[in-house]
Amino acid sequence: MFQEHTQLSSICGAAVSATAVFFFKISSTTAATTTTTMGRFSRSSFLSSSSFQQLRRQFSSESQSVKRVRNIWISGLIDPEKVTQRERSLLYEGDIEEMHRVRRRNEMYHKEIEESSRKEYIQSKWNKNIRAGVTFFNWKHHKINIIHTPGRVDDFTVEVETALRAFDGGAIDVLCGVNGVQSHSIAVDKEMIRYQLPRLIFINNLDHKGANPWQVLNQERSKLQHHCAAIQVPIGLEDDLKGLVDLVHLKAYYFHGSNGEKVFVEEVPAHMEASVSEKRQELIETVSEVDDKLAEALSSDRLISGAELEEAVRRVTIARKFIPVFMGGYAFKYKGLQLLLDGVTNYLPCPTEVSNYSLDKSKNGEKDILVALAFTLKERVGQITYLRIYEGVIRKGDFITDLNFGKTFEVPHLIGLRNDEVELQVPRSIEVRKDDMGVPYLIGESQEVQEAHAGEIVMVHDVNNASGDTFTDGLVRYTRTSIDVSV
Repeated sequence: MFQEHTQLSSICGAAVSATAVFFFKISSTTAATTTTTMGRFSRSSFLSSSSFQQLRRQFSSESQSVKRVRNIWISGLIDPEKVTQRERSLLYEGDIEEMHRVRRRNEMYHKEIEESSRKEYIQSKWNKNIRAGVTFFNWKHHKINIIHTPGRVDDFTVEVETALRAFDGGAIDVLCGVNGVQSHSIAVDKEMIRYQLPRLIFINNLDHKGANPWQVLNQERSKLQHHCAAIQVPIGLEDDLKGLVDLVHLKAYYFHGSNGEKVFVEEVPAHMEASVSEKRQELIETVSEVDDKLAEALSSDRLISGAELEEAVRRVTIARKFIPVFMGGYAFKYKGLQLLLDGVTNYLPCPTEVSNYSLDKSKNGEKDILVALAFTLKERVGQITYLRIYEGVIRKGDFITDLNFGKTFEVPHLIGLRNDEVELQVPRSIEVRKDDMGVPYLIGESQEVQEAHAGEIVMVHDVNNASGDTFTDGLVRYTRTSIDVSV
C-alpha cells in the first residue's frame, strides 16, 4: 500500500541532513505579550501588536538574482524510502552515472544489485533524521531551496514549526494517485493554510495499478475544499502511462530513457484533442472565477493564449486563491518531475513576493537593518547554523547578535547554498579546512561567499545558538513572531 505522501524530496534532490536542537524560549521582554490558550502558545497577540511592521526588502543590483530563488516546503512521511528514488534524483543531478532498481514486495524492499559502497554513498545523501533537511539545486536558471520536514506533520511538531517559518515561498503537497486524500492529507492542508503558503499539488503513482487522478482531484475539492484544477492530462494510465499533456501551452511531453531523463515535446495526440480541450476549458473557467483579468478575457469570447493563462495561474496561485494540480508516475515509469519543477519556477513566488512580519522591540525604525532566522542546525565539524535572511545583508566578518540570548558573534565564514557552475549538479564532497587561526570550516558541500542578501539561505559555523533564534545586526531588536506548539 502506497503512502499518500511519497518522499518528494527524494525525487527532487539530495537532501542535506540537518541535525537540529530546539529550545522554546520566551524572553522577559516578550513574556508579557505572550498568551497561552488551550495548551498552545498563540501568536495572535503578536500579530495584533502595533509594533509590527512589514519587513522591507531592499535589494541591491548584486541581489537581483533573488527573483530566481524559490524557497519551498515538501510534505512527506518517514517510511522505508526507495533507493530507486534517491538514485534517480542523484542521476538527474549528474552525481551518479547509472541507476539500480528497488521494488516493493510484501512491504519489504529488495535491491536487485547490491553495492555496499554505493548504498553508503546514497544513504549519506539521504540520511533519514527526525530533523529538518535542506537541499538545493539549480533548475533552468533558478535556484530551488527545499526543506523536507521529518515525519508526519503531527510528529516532531516543534521542528516542523521552526523550519516552516524559513520556507515561506510555497509548498508541494504530494498525493497518491491510488489512495487519494487520506487523514494525513488533511493535517498537511491545515498547516499550509495556517502558514498561508501558496502551493502545488502533485498526484503521483499514476503508473501504478488502480491509479485515478480525476477521482483524487474530486476528493481535493470535496474533502479539502480546494479551488483547484488540473494543469496536465496524463497520456494513458498504469502500465500505459506514456507522458503528459500540458494544458497551459497545449504540448505533449514524453519521457524516455531508463529513468525518464530524456524529455521530448510533441503536439497533442489526435485522439486526445477533445478531452484536452475540455480540461483546458475547465482550467480557464476555474481560474477566471478568482482572476478578474482572465475573466474579462474569457467574456470577450476570444482564444486564451498559453502565456496569458500562465500569468493568470501564477497570479492566483501566489494570492492563494487557486491550486494547480500536477501529475506524474514515479512507481515505475519516472514521468513528470521535470514539469513539476517547471511549475515551481513558473507558479510559486520568489522571496520578494512574500510578506513577512517581525516585532520591533526597539521602536527605532532604522532603515538599514538585518533580520535573520536560525531555522535549523546540524553537527558535523562544530555546529552549522542555517540562516534565512528576511531583511538586510550579512557579510563575512560582520558581527551579528542573537536576540534570544543577547550574545554577539562574528561571522568568520559565510557558507552559501550555491551551485552555479552546472545545473542539477550535486555539490561536491565535503572538505574540512582551517583558517589562519586554526578554526575548521567546510568547503565543497557549498561554497564560501562574501555576502548574502534578503531571501537567501546561508550557513554560519560555530555560532552557539538554538533553532528558532532571531539574529540582527545589534542595532535593532526585531524578532520573528512566535510559533504555535503543542505543550
